[in-house]
Amino acid sequence: MLQPPPARPGMREDEVDTPALLIDLDAFEANLDTMAGLLADTGVKLRAHAKTHKSPVIAHLQMARGAVGQCVQKVAEAEALAWGGVPDILVSNEVVGAAKLARLAALARITRIAVCADDAAQVRAIESAAAEAGTRLAVLVEIDIGAGRCGVPPGPDAVALAKMIADSRHLTFGGLQAYQGSAQHKRTPAERQALIAAAVEGTRRTVEQLRQQGLECPIVGGGGTGTFALEAGSGVYTEIQAGSYVFMDADYARNLDAAGAPVATFRHALFVLSTVMSAPRPGIAVLDAGLKALAVDSGLPLVWQRPEITYAGASDEHGKLTFAPDRTAPKLGEKLRLVPGHCDPTVDRYDWYVGIRGGRVECLWPIAAKGGMS
Repeated sequence: MLQPPPARPGMREDEVDTPALLIDLDAFEANLDTMAGLLADTGVKLRAHAKTHKSPVIAHLQMARGAVGQCVQKVAEAEALAWGGVPDILVSNEVVGAAKLARLAALARITRIAVCADDAAQVRAIESAAAEAGTRLAVLVEIDIGAGRCGVPPGPDAVALAKMIADSRHLTFGGLQAYQGSAQHKRTPAERQALIAAAVEGTRRTVEQLRQQGLECPIVGGGGTGTFALEAGSGVYTEIQAGSYVFMDADYARNLDAAGAPVATFRHALFVLSTVMSAPRPGIAVLDAGLKALAVDSGLPLVWQRPEITYAGASDEHGKLTFAPDRTAPKLGEKLRLVPGHCDPTVDRYDWYVGIRGGRVECLWPIAAKGGMS
């Protein structure tokens, strides 16, 4: 059920109903500009990952700064973006099932759409759906470059699948999907560099073998918020698929730079606003933001600008705070910002973004692809 907006433009932040998902608009816009600036001289395009933000509004802001389009993981996400006017979408994932493929093929009538495959049976099913819809789809071959998830091995297997796609009547070979997801949250630069070096080599080898067979790669896509600079500087990748950079979360903030300090390329821009609903005894307070308000798969949230307070545990509707009894206690009714451990699934719990600037609500944006699991 769509929830009513928790705020209205002009309202003070401390008047926003909670739990609410806030965007600090100044930090958010700085993140967009930073990524655009970092990629500007590389010749590599940004295809920002919309599984993070799930919003056509944010997609258009990214494309206004040079992003070539968006990528998503689900057909439902692609639909929400296409209906929101996004002109170029890659489903950077495999799609299986006649119903889903029919929906995907139908989108080709209103937007440029592409999808990934790692099996001949998938290619045949995509071809059938495109033929039935009277449309044409671009298909990328996904290669497994170390993540151990989806993808065929780099090299001959990928070339064989690409040739099958290129020979199909209703498909176009779109290139390679080469995302090394397991590298994104390695804490040290050396760990990230080692994994991406291996990924780049496997991708480079596959691109060359495809070229020897007369197949060019319009897209060589991958890279995330943790490693995008490495892929962008490789001379192999043509598109970067970073998503979390727009918001940053507590887990990405644990990545370290060469000096051993937290990487500070992007700013925290996404927060869950919560209210102290109970302060039952010294050293303990309880918020109205628990497991239903925050994803904790990548760790518990941080209390923004209150390092003396620890978010110590979550149950369905409660977040437990602990602090030294001699420190200033959060007051009953006080509102605190929380930095989520993992931004993507946290966003999926909400219907609205509340955009904040200068302590007041500036805008409300619907999270159009919330819950898009199909």
